Parts: sequence; C-alpha cells; structure tokens
Amino acid sequence: MTTPLIRAFFDEPTNTVSYLVWDAATMRGAVIDPVLDFDLAAGKADIRSAEAILDAAKEEGVTLDWVLETHAHADHLSAAPFIKAKTGVAIGIGEDIRKVQKIFRPVFGLDDLKTDGSDFDHLFADGERFRIGEMEVEVLHVPGHTPADVAYHIGDAVFVGDTLFMPDYGTARADFPGGDARQLYRSIRRLLELPGDTRLFMCHDYKAPGRDTYAWETTVAEQRRNSVHVHDGVSEDEFVARREARDADLAVPRLLLPSVQVNIRAGKFPEAEANGVAYLRIPVMPVRESVEPKP
Repeated sequence: MTTPLIRAFFDEPTNTVSYLVWDAATMRGAVIDPVLDFDLAAGKADIRSAEAILDAAKEEGVTLDWVLETHAHADHLSAAPFIKAKTGVAIGIGEDIRKVQKIFRPVFGLDDLKTDGSDFDHLFADGERFRIGEMEVEVLHVPGHTPADVAYHIGDAVFVGDTLFMPDYGTARADFPGGDARQLYRSIRRLLELPGDTRLFMCHDYKAPGRDTYAWETTVAEQRRNSVHVHDGVSEDEFVARREARDADLAVPRLLLPSVQVNIRAGKFPEAEANGVAYLRIPVMPVRESVEPKP
C-alpha cells in the first residue's frame, strides 16, 4: 500500500492542523485545510501560516497540484486562495458544499453568493478517485458535522477533517445548521471499517484533560479501542444522546461568523467596496422587550 509523505502544521490560535502531503515517486503534492491567520479584533488577515507550508513544499522539492478542503470550516478562515494564487493549484471540496451554501446564504443575507459550488475548482463526489502523482486518492463523504464533510483516503492514511478527534477527546460537534449526530455516527463507523493500521489525521486538537501535548495522528484500531465517544460497543442511540448533550454546552467558535462567510466562497472575501475595504456581516436577532409596555 502507498505511504504518502506528510508534514503537519499546527495553528495554535485556532487549534487547526493543516497538512502538506506528497508522493515520493513523483514529488507531486497537495495541501489540506490551510489556515489564513486572521485577527478578528483588528479585521486584518495574514498569510504567515500558508507561507510556512509553501516554504516546506519548496524545501522538500514538492510541486503542488491541489488544495483540498475537508469542509467549510467554522473555526478558521481558509488560505486556499493565497496558495492557489502562488502555485496555480485547483481548490477541491465535497459536492455537498452546495447544500451548505444554500443553508447560509439567507443566514447572512448574501444575495451575491452563488450556491452552485462554482467558487471552487472541483466538487468531489462520494467515492470519486483521483491522483496526486502516482498516489490514488479516494474521497469519502462523511456528513454529520456539516452536510458537506469529506475525508481523503490516500494510501495508508485518511485525513478525516472534523469527523473525529483524538481518541481521548472524542468527536466533532453536530449542532451547526445542517449538522446531524446520527449521520456523524454513521460516517465515523464507515471510517472505522477501514483496516486497523490505517493512519487517521485529525483537523483539530484541543489537548484532552490529562494530556499536556497536542496530538493529531492516531489509527483506526486505536479509535475502535479507546475513543471516548465511539469505541466499539457504543450504539448509535448512545452516541447521539452523548453528542447532543455535549453540543448543548459548547460555546460558539470565536471565528464562526467570518469563517463561514469566507469559506463557503472557497476562502474568498466579499468584493471590496469603493474605499477598497471588504466587509463581513454580523447577523443580529431582533431585541425582544423584557417588560410589558405600560397601558
């Protein structure tokens, strides 16, 4: 079985792991889930994290062909457009991004947003196969966290996106619009049907209680034995009850509002206004009166 070469890049401010993945035989590669450094308070973006990945590709002698997104992230902005501008790569994501675009277009009032996925260069279908050099990549549709999540199966490795976290931390939340805990369970079980020695690469890590270091690589066998949410023997109903109870207590991700608006456009900001500045939207629910009006 093919063993891809992999370098991980951890962004501590968003707890996100991006990957440079390449084929040793041809030195062709891809970047998975790149992070754009974004200062929410200042409204400023930086490309230092993406530049670190490009520097690593140059150091290794890798020619990039793809930026692969596992889903439209809600916790960081994507640096895919910057990498595309620098290298000419194609940006790929699962074809159900169209569902996510249709969900969030009215949420943010984005009348200019296309909901056909055409902001991306390629929309992957479940089971679709393509090549990075001589390595075959299989796309696995793993909805639940969002309707559009996919995992990329490359040789003995799978990049799982936000379906799974490290065994001692659990699984992704399923309470965003379009999320579904039952779908998430079934998607995870699909991944855990792969051979036990299959390496699984996480998109996030938050250091589980009692663990002092960040980690993002595990195996199918380890997840089946030790996952605090989906180890062998946990039923779908048990998982759903636990996941939904956990989700009810989770805070909204700090970068949710800018991330979703940008990432459903393949990492692009809205068109700049006449002053040269692009603006993002903050939905505000109507304020309800807390006291009855006086007669």
